[in-house]
Amino acid sequence: MDPRDDVETGESENRPEEFYVPIPTEAPCRKEQEKLSGVVKNVHRKLRRKYREVGDFDKIWREHCEDEQTLSEYASAMKNLADSHWTKNSEGEGRIEWCRSVCQEYFLDGGMKRMLEKDERSAALSTNLTASASAQPTSTIPSSIFQLGKMRLLDVGSCFNPFLKFDEFLTVGIDIVPAVESVYKCDFLNLQLQQPLQLAGDAVEAFLRQLHNPIDALPAQLFHVVVFSLLLSYFPSPYQRWICCKKAHELLELHGLLLIITPDSSHQNRHALMMRSWRVAVESLGFKRYKYVKYSHMHLIAFRKVSLATTSDLVSRNYPEMLYIPQDFNSNEEEDCTDIPVLPRSEFEDDQLAWGFTELPDTPYDSDSGESQSSSVPGFHELEDPILLQS
Repeated sequence: MDPRDDVETGESENRPEEFYVPIPTEAPCRKEQEKLSGVVKNVHRKLRRKYREVGDFDKIWREHCEDEQTLSEYASAMKNLADSHWTKNSEGEGRIEWCRSVCQEYFLDGGMKRMLEKDERSAALSTNLTASASAQPTSTIPSSIFQLGKMRLLDVGSCFNPFLKFDEFLTVGIDIVPAVESVYKCDFLNLQLQQPLQLAGDAVEAFLRQLHNPIDALPAQLFHVVVFSLLLSYFPSPYQRWICCKKAHELLELHGLLLIITPDSSHQNRHALMMRSWRVAVESLGFKRYKYVKYSHMHLIAFRKVSLATTSDLVSRNYPEMLYIPQDFNSNEEEDCTDIPVLPRSEFEDDQLAWGFTELPDTPYDSDSGESQSSSVPGFHELEDPILLQS
């Protein structure tokens, strides 16, 4: 039907010739994204529901890993989200590029050297050494790790291996159900750790290029970087998140980086206490926070490994329970209501919220690196959390 026809009479009107450009709609794309997100969220809810009902996270996880249909649907949904939706709005590319830029700054542009020198100065002050002694350079601090070759990166829960395209990384992607052939099948929670390799850097790279699928065990102190991108919130139990962070510590070389990205669409300070709790828990393992950024839909945190070993009484101090997420405290009934649409804010509430944000600093500041952070990804907010600034 010609758009100039009268919709009630069906007769054409005599109008001057005009151009009619159809207005594209994002509704089908949006509906598909919501459908795929629903698949992902339902898997997470199912795991949390079973954990509340049964309480045995080992049993629940074992059964989950045997549910091939659910895992296959989950992997397919995650890959489709990444390929068709996240790349369009920079969400997926933003977190991957952030990981890459942090690694480049830390390993290639002197970030690690600056942090180690800062550690030395702090240690000198704490032991009341003289200023002259603390100012002496340490020859053991490398200016760049890449006298050793590529950055060896372990991407846990990789799904589609997004870091494989970057030449500066030697990437090992692992997942319980890989979505692409380049990702190894591996259950990270039950990964066995072996003694560290006593090999030169090029020999270690050769070892990683010859890994066999599936991966059941890996040597300790093997990687420069471990990435948990949208991984920890997958697990229904804080203790499982704790196990992951502990294994990351063991798999990293000294001074390596653990990069954690976890979803959160709330405003900057909504879950500030949770982020503070995560920081304390992870640092207790032998890490120290290097960077923290809040994007619109996620937290991005970089930790550097500062000690080879952890103390033995960490569990008794309740550190695992500090790796909580808000959904841990929901009942099954509350989980069932999470898809109920939320009423939009009024203009008055929007004005109040906007006024509150005028009190926040314009430029985020990282407490560990001592440097401001500015996002190169459009549409994302990076406001440093004042609670996380506290040492």
